[in-house]
Amino acid sequence: MRRSVARNLSLCAVAASMVAVGAAAPPSAGAASAAPKKQPVAVGYGGAVASVDADASAAGIEVLRNGGNAVDAAVATAAALGVTEPYSSGVGGGGYFVYYDAHSRTVHTIDGRETAPLTAGSDLFLENGKPLAFSDAVTSGLSVGTPGTPATWQSALDSWGSKRLGTVLKPAEKLARDGFTVDDTFRTQTAANEARFRDFPDTAKLFLPGGQLPVVGSTLKNPDLARTYAQLAREGMGAIYRGDIGDDIVRTVDKPPVAPDSDYVARPGKLSTKDLKAYRAKFQAPSKTSYRGLGVYSIAPSSSGGTTVGEALNMLERTDLSKASAVQYLHHYIEASRIAFADRGRWVGDPSFEDVPTRQLLSQKYADSRACLIKDDAVLTSPVAPGDPRHPGTCGKAGDKAAPTTYEGENTTHLTTADKWGNVVSYTLTIEQTGGSGITVPGRGFLLNNELTDFSFAPASPDVHDPNLPGPGKRPRSSISPTIVLDRHDRPVVAVGSPGGATIITTVLQTLTGFLDRGLPLVDAIAAPRASQRNAAQTELEPGLYDSPLRAKLEAIGHSFKLNPEIGAATGVQRLPGGKWLAAAEKVRRGGGSAMVVTPGK
Repeated sequence: MRRSVARNLSLCAVAASMVAVGAAAPPSAGAASAAPKKQPVAVGYGGAVASVDADASAAGIEVLRNGGNAVDAAVATAAALGVTEPYSSGVGGGGYFVYYDAHSRTVHTIDGRETAPLTAGSDLFLENGKPLAFSDAVTSGLSVGTPGTPATWQSALDSWGSKRLGTVLKPAEKLARDGFTVDDTFRTQTAANEARFRDFPDTAKLFLPGGQLPVVGSTLKNPDLARTYAQLAREGMGAIYRGDIGDDIVRTVDKPPVAPDSDYVARPGKLSTKDLKAYRAKFQAPSKTSYRGLGVYSIAPSSSGGTTVGEALNMLERTDLSKASAVQYLHHYIEASRIAFADRGRWVGDPSFEDVPTRQLLSQKYADSRACLIKDDAVLTSPVAPGDPRHPGTCGKAGDKAAPTTYEGENTTHLTTADKWGNVVSYTLTIEQTGGSGITVPGRGFLLNNELTDFSFAPASPDVHDPNLPGPGKRPRSSISPTIVLDRHDRPVVAVGSPGGATIITTVLQTLTGFLDRGLPLVDAIAAPRASQRNAAQTELEPGLYDSPLRAKLEAIGHSFKLNPEIGAATGVQRLPGGKWLAAAEKVRRGGGSAMVVTPGK
């Protein structure tokens, strides 16, 4: 094990003392007037929750305090995020769930990704032989995939939870009924979607109260969602996949309810009750790689997160990042990301439809054949050609022609939980871009996803096979990367994840290397200014790096940059000695996150 990793693991208690400890235990989730305050880090006992929202984290803590485990808390937190972060998550979307079982010391995952209708073909987003405009595809029934979040919650609870669905939905039901306090982030996100929200009466009624943008500090209630959660508590998720909630979803997708006075034409979708009945959340083995003697577990395809983060880590394995200068650390991180994205674009798609070489992508032999492209004093030119993981060759040997990275929406939400027994959950859920499709199911209180726009509308390059074209029942490729790192004895070290579309991969990779290699406390590794390279001509930088002297030094090597105001919004938990947990979230991004523990303690 490298010295920097050993230092970070052996000095957990020291790292914990460097950050503020949670003050008082949070109140029960519910009334907006008693909303808990946000804090980016908390240390203590009994379990931990970290999310972007204080009400949601409090919902998870409430379940832990009442004897629930990390899985119960994760579902409770996710359901509450469906109330307070409805533009990023909810029962109208999907996601990926990674669970560490402390008893068996094993990692399990659920692929809860949305699926294309069974009638969808590769031409789903083509009209007259040409790809639709992205904006027209997003705000339409065509973009809506079969939701996977409800099945994920039920599957996780049935397999590893200790509480019933109705019990863990109670805090979120109460939060939806009583309301939450509107903050600046929520108002800003609403304003960015105001024009298209006004095209759909049920969306406008819910998120533009009285026809106006919600006022910061006001209370926003969602009684329709409260009733939906109450029905799910009584009837289970069958109400969505085989019942009247599902019927409402299908009607909404196939005939989007546009306002009578709107001139917007929302294209109808192809979703059917048959699609809902056929949907299954998939239990599958996690992706796994070794890094600095640690086991790094994440989600395998249909997400590209686990393979791409894992391949990049393998490329960085031979470089001692703990001793590298800041310039060389960022240079190697950027170049490893660039190469890994080239391979992602060529090889990763839904494994039910594509021959995805997951094991080979994560082999150290293949990573070494790609890492040799990285030079200390030169920058690769994007798009970099992919390699062939099935036949690792000599350095620089291409596996196909270079192709650009396709666009992916940049919203989602992530939560991380742990319990007093040592179980851990890293869970990223989404409805795709901010506000999803923009279409609210009438009377149900939740937005529908636009996940199918994560498919390539047409091949990224006409000369290169694209594994991410639409198909019947196919899952679009994702970048979601919920990750759990275990030590040599298969005990948790840290769990992290982030929203951010394709920037999820780079956010998780940079957070892990900041924590494991650079010795940063977890909350500081999350807060560090980010760079994101996705096999593009320019690397995106947050202001903290863009305005830094480091930029000029990297440009001298050959890097080119553009400004991105905000990349990702991570959360994580860290296991500390003596049964303690450290929960960490953003300090500033998205208005700051919310880290909580059941019983705060130094």
